[in-house]
Amino acid sequence: MNFYIPTNIFVEKDCVTRHSSEFARFGKKALIVTGAHSAKSNGSLNDLISVLEKNNIGYQIFDQVEENPCVETIAKAASVGKDFNADFVVGIGGGSPLDAAKAIALLIANPLENEQVLYQKKDLGHLPVIAVPTTCGTGSEATAVSVLTNHQMGLKKSIPYKIFPELALVDGKYLAGASKSLIVNTAVDALAHLIESYLNSKANDLNKMFSEYGLKLWRQNKELLSLEKPLNEDDLQKLMFTSTIAGVSIAHTGTGLPHGMSYDLTYSFGIPHGKACGYFQAAYLEVCQKHLPDEVKKVLELLQIENLKEFQLMIDNLIGKYKLSKKDADKFAEAISHNEGKLSATPFKISQEEIFQIYEKSVL
Repeated sequence: MNFYIPTNIFVEKDCVTRHSSEFARFGKKALIVTGAHSAKSNGSLNDLISVLEKNNIGYQIFDQVEENPCVETIAKAASVGKDFNADFVVGIGGGSPLDAAKAIALLIANPLENEQVLYQKKDLGHLPVIAVPTTCGTGSEATAVSVLTNHQMGLKKSIPYKIFPELALVDGKYLAGASKSLIVNTAVDALAHLIESYLNSKANDLNKMFSEYGLKLWRQNKELLSLEKPLNEDDLQKLMFTSTIAGVSIAHTGTGLPHGMSYDLTYSFGIPHGKACGYFQAAYLEVCQKHLPDEVKKVLELLQIENLKEFQLMIDNLIGKYKLSKKDADKFAEAISHNEGKLSATPFKISQEEIFQIYEKSVL
C-alpha cells in the first residue's frame, strides 16, 4: 500500500498573510501566474504582493492565463520568468492558473527546452511552486497534475511530469466574489474527483479515507449549492476545504473515465470543466454498479442519496443537461475507448458497449 503527497497545506482564513514567513525559503524573485481579473478582484493578489514585499521578495506578474491554458501561453509565461530570473512560481486562481504554474515552473528550470518538451517524457526538474486556489473544485493545489490544451494535437491532456506544489494556501474568503455558477461548476468537479478516486483501479485504503471523508463533506455542501441566498464565510471555507480533500484523493489515483470524456466537451465546445465532468457521473456510476455494487452503494450512502435516479436528478438540478449530436458522441466514444490511461484507471474491464452507453445516457 502506498500514499504520497509532499505539499505543505494550510486551510484557514488569512493563511497567505498568517504564513508569510514560508515564502522566504523559496528565493528572492517570484513569478506570479494568474488570470486577467479574478485574483485582482477577490483580494488574493493584493494579499500575495503584501507578503512578498514584507519578505523583500521581488515579483513579476503574468496575468494572461486563459481558461484551459494552452502550451503557447505556458511558453510565453516561461519566457517572462526566465528573463526575470525567477526563483519560484506562485499560481493564483482556479485550476487553469495553478496547472499553468506547474508547467511554467518546469520550462523556466530547463531553459534549453521549449514547449514541445511538455509532452515528452524526460528527467527534468522544476522551480518550486506555491498554489493559492480561488475556486472550489480543481484541487490542483494538492496534486502533481497539470492539464493543458495542445492545439497542435487538438486535445486537452495532462502533461507526463509530476509537479506537486511545495506550499498550498487555501482560504475560503477568495470565493466570496465568485459567481454562484462558478461555485457550483467547480464543486461538481470536486465531486467527480471524489467519485473517480474512490472507484479507481489505483485506489487503496489510504486514499479511500480521503475520498470517503470528502464525500461526507460534499453531502453537506449539496444543500448550500442549491440555495438562492448568498453563502457565508463558513460555507465558503467548507466548499474550499472539500475541494482540497478531493484534490488529495486524486493525488494518488488520478482521475477516471468521466474526466477523460469531459475533455472533448471542453476542447470542442467550451463547456466548463466541472460541468463537463458532471454530465458523465451518473451513467458512469450505473456502469460501475453492475461490476462493483457495494462500492457504488457506499458512494451513495456517503452522499445520503437513495439511488442513481436521485443522483442524476441532483446533477441535473445543479448543472442542467447538455446534448451532443450522435455523430460527435460516437466520435468521442470511439476515441476514449482507445485511451489506455483512462481505461486503466477503471477498476474493472469496461467494454466498448458500456462506454457508448455512458455517452448515450449522458449527452444524447
